[in-house]
Amino acid sequence: MKVNIKAIRPGVPVLAALLVLALASCIPQGPSDGTTSGSESDGRDLRPLTVPAQNGGTLVIKKAADPSNVCFVPSEDVKSRLGDDAYAVVAQGATEPPFQNAYWNNHAQGIYVDAVDGTPLFTSREKYDSGTGWPSFWSPVSQDKLELVEDLSYGMRRIEVRSKSTGAHLGHVFDDGPAPTGLRYCMNSASLRFIPREDLAKEGYADLVKLFE
Repeated sequence: MKVNIKAIRPGVPVLAALLVLALASCIPQGPSDGTTSGSESDGRDLRPLTVPAQNGGTLVIKKAADPSNVCFVPSEDVKSRLGDDAYAVVAQGATEPPFQNAYWNNHAQGIYVDAVDGTPLFTSREKYDSGTGWPSFWSPVSQDKLELVEDLSYGMRRIEVRSKSTGAHLGHVFDDGPAPTGLRYCMNSASLRFIPREDLAKEGYADLVKLFE
């Protein structure tokens, strides 16, 4: 089923100082060293903002200027831990090269967590080969862990995916994925950290082991 996406503007008050601090990282700034100027869209530009909802409801897409948006606030500690290339992706919306990233061809069982804070975002159970050269999933662990924002950069109209816990840029979501959702969450490997199934317990994710039983 296809439904129109609702772009909402909840009007949640945000302190002006925090908004100014985060503004630079909320605006896509293009590539930096080690990334490309392309996108995870594979040239599919100006497609309507409609997607088949996973549960029959409506996915909420926010406007880029919505003051309630979460976005990554730069931190020297995180930049040092992630490295310049990954930092450019999570904080500035850069895109890593297709077929030249850590997880596009990873077929191991496990989970993919936010590279910044470790929040579980995707699992190998929903990962599939989209042929794009980026890790792709037909569903997240929970839509509540993501924030979707309209992205008009590079002359295209896309839906950016951010981690709700950190505001980190993850990639984009499209409506050309496989059943049962019809969605393609096209992610940057640099925004994720993969934890193999056998390491879940020791990494602190014992409650997710049951997903693979």
